[in-house]
Amino acid sequence: MKVLITGGTTFVSKYTAEYFAEKGNDVTVLNRGSRNQVCDVRLICCDRTKLGDTLNGEYFDVILDITAYTEQHIQALLDSGVTFRDYIFISSSAVYPETNPQPFSEEQLCGHNSIWGDYGLNKLKAEQYLTKRVPQAYILRPPYFYGIYENLYREAFVFDCAMQDREFCIPQNGEMKLQFFNVSDLCRFIEILLENHPSYRIFNVGNAETVTVKEWAEMCYKAVGKDVRFVSVEKAIPQRDYFCFHDYQYVLDVSRQKALMPDTVPLMQGLQEEYNWYKNNTDSVYFRKPYIEFINNSLRRSK
Repeated sequence: MKVLITGGTTFVSKYTAEYFAEKGNDVTVLNRGSRNQVCDVRLICCDRTKLGDTLNGEYFDVILDITAYTEQHIQALLDSGVTFRDYIFISSSAVYPETNPQPFSEEQLCGHNSIWGDYGLNKLKAEQYLTKRVPQAYILRPPYFYGIYENLYREAFVFDCAMQDREFCIPQNGEMKLQFFNVSDLCRFIEILLENHPSYRIFNVGNAETVTVKEWAEMCYKAVGKDVRFVSVEKAIPQRDYFCFHDYQYVLDVSRQKALMPDTVPLMQGLQEEYNWYKNNTDSVYFRKPYIEFINNSLRRSK
């Protein structure tokens, strides 16, 4: 296939570009060239909002739009003169209001989510614009991505705590649930969509199973080869000061995905793979939050 991937240099888009290139596809990435590119891809170095005639006359079997965050991002690409057979947009579960009944299903009304704010609203507007312009496009709504090339300070934060033999601070009793999706499963599901072209156009994607914060941290420590000692933190202390997820529990109904792709990577296996990559690539996590500094300077002092 001729594949156009927006991004291609960080986490999800980087993994996706590498995945499809290694499968022998003709992969083109569209980004600003600010970071190293993966091997065996063609680079179109451009800001996606300032394409001009860069893509005019180009054809792709599929556009994998991983870096669109607004309606304007979608519009600029569709107005560029590019033509394509399939379009797959990676949206977000942030489009579901937190007041919806859970698990969130694709048929539910979407709208403002007070936790995610403008991010979720902008993703929703991008979805709506794409659907209007390209009714046959596929829209994927993931929970939390994880895996190789993760550049956010999530699993890496827990890995760091484990490698330093630190105790791990959890919100209250650690029973808040989390739902994940491995980037490799995303790529496998994209392949299934392109092969089968199902009639549904919107899919929640993710592991069918959720885990508690406590279970997730235990798995991260186990990936490092360590046992975890937990410290419970009272609700009065803002969770995002010392922990890498919001105080927000939600679950997606992934029945549509499961009907097409029954199995996903076991979370323990995926975390082990991520740690094996991370321990040799610690500098690849760009967005490090000062959780450990806060714990050292504020939580321990308050004990």
